Amino acid sequence: QPAQTTMPNMDTIPIIDFDAYKLGVNEISKKKLQELCDEVKTAFTEVGFVYLKNTGIDQNDVDRVMDISKKFFQLPEEKKRAFSRGSFSNSLHHGWVSLETERLNLSRPGDLKEFFNITTLCTDIEWPSVGVDDFCTIQVSFYRRCMELSLRILRVMALSLGIEPDVFLKAHRHFGSKENRSTLRSLYYPPVKSESVKEGQVRCGEHSDFGTITLVFQSHENGLQVLNRKGEYISVPSIPGTVLINIGDMMQRWTSDVFVSAVHRVLLPPVGDLSTRQCLAFFVQPDDDAVINCCDGSNKYPPVKSVDYLMLKLKDSYGGN
Repeated sequence: QPAQTTMPNMDTIPIIDFDAYKLGVNEISKKKLQELCDEVKTAFTEVGFVYLKNTGIDQNDVDRVMDISKKFFQLPEEKKRAFSRGSFSNSLHHGWVSLETERLNLSRPGDLKEFFNITTLCTDIEWPSVGVDDFCTIQVSFYRRCMELSLRILRVMALSLGIEPDVFLKAHRHFGSKENRSTLRSLYYPPVKSESVKEGQVRCGEHSDFGTITLVFQSHENGLQVLNRKGEYISVPSIPGTVLINIGDMMQRWTSDVFVSAVHRVLLPPVGDLSTRQCLAFFVQPDDDAVINCCDGSNKYPPVKSVDYLMLKLKDSYGGN
């Protein structure tokens, strides 16, 4: 049976069945692999976002991470502050970031979200534990699952372009170590009190992601929108059991604009809606020392070192911090 896929148009994001190459499957026929490559290339060239279903990461895996994350976010602020980003000398971006600290659209006030970054799998970092039993175990396990799935997606993407299958993989050898900045980010959008919202403030400002690809898992609440090729924002609902994949700026450079990063945002809920929202995002970054050259051999973009490009982008988002 061929994979059941919804083909893209400008108003929807396609759903691709990844069952033939899901986690745990080590053999895939050339025919099925080619079908997958064709579908992925079409989705990323025409939309920039795609849902994958049957990846080997199921909804129960996602729910466990969201549940333990929510317990952390609901702790008193002084307990969370002990794990603030910048507190860990051996992983500067690891840890908790408070409400309104990040500003992804520099023309807007700080985003109405808080989050916890997992940037390392090193055991010499202190993890939250009081009131959040198994926080470390659950987050690290999910990081590893996302890492494995990312490598499969990157291989399919390379094959879809007709280049060597390990072109992207060779630059992603050090996930979870000090040589790679890939990040599992657990995001929490607290209830919004409309009377305290600043002019122009949203839950997450308009932006494109910085790295190669991003894996996104959403709770059921609405708010995420993506800018389509017609220049219109379309809603991106949560589809249980799927992972949403989008292209980052680094991949756009790498592929000389064949794959284009997509601008997206998270809007406020309707006035009076006090629901929270959660999201897990796995931001895939090449290894720090990887030099990204256009994979078609052109000079459309000059070579750039992965870590230099990321640090420049992060400096803007955190106001120079």
